[in-house]
Amino acid sequence: MSEKIASIKKDGNISIITLNDGKANVFSPEMSKQVNNCLDEVSSEEGALIITGKEGMFSAGFDLKVIQSGDMEKIKEMTVAGFSLLSRIFAFPRPVVAACSGHGIALGTFLLCCCDYRIGVKGDYLIGANEMKTNMVIPTPILELIKFRVSDQHKYRSILAAQMYSHIDAIEAHLLDEVVDENLIMERAIEKAQEVQEAGHPAYKLTKEIFVEEASRKINESIENIKKEN
Repeated sequence: MSEKIASIKKDGNISIITLNDGKANVFSPEMSKQVNNCLDEVSSEEGALIITGKEGMFSAGFDLKVIQSGDMEKIKEMTVAGFSLLSRIFAFPRPVVAACSGHGIALGTFLLCCCDYRIGVKGDYLIGANEMKTNMVIPTPILELIKFRVSDQHKYRSILAAQMYSHIDAIEAHLLDEVVDENLIMERAIEKAQEVQEAGHPAYKLTKEIFVEEASRKINESIENIKKEN
């Protein structure tokens, strides 16, 4: 039996998915699989969803052990699973609140771009895409998410300059919406989720589909192209 690294609990109409692999909350194929399993339990017609990490760490991105293995089949499997999960969260039919509990690097940052409302914490935590510093190409699914969510004056810095942001500075870049004291993050996330869960069904779902349609289409087309690559 696989170790539980993503779990879900319910607080009334609010579903809370917590990432905790005991380390950096990397998106290995297993993490993506378990988060997808959690999402299967979230209502698509009522309530709201909160996604959070462990104290001090939201997510550090893809599993570097898989990337460094050089096994192209495993790398492709992990990439497709991760991007597909982001696409699902980006277009999720109910409001999604991110409780960014610490560092959010690479895919951790892109996950924030998928959520409707993002809450960070005060402290020495960083958010950003570091791919340019590690000589990695940022693919279309990620570029589309960044273009959709990051403010115009920060698009170049966040992508090509690989700028890392404190949680406070991430608000200006539109990577976060607000920052609270670390011990208040879940209280505030639940409060916000209770507020946004009042959005009616199917009005919220249909409006969101229209709102994200173009970016979502480009993301999914790119994922399909990645699947076809040898």
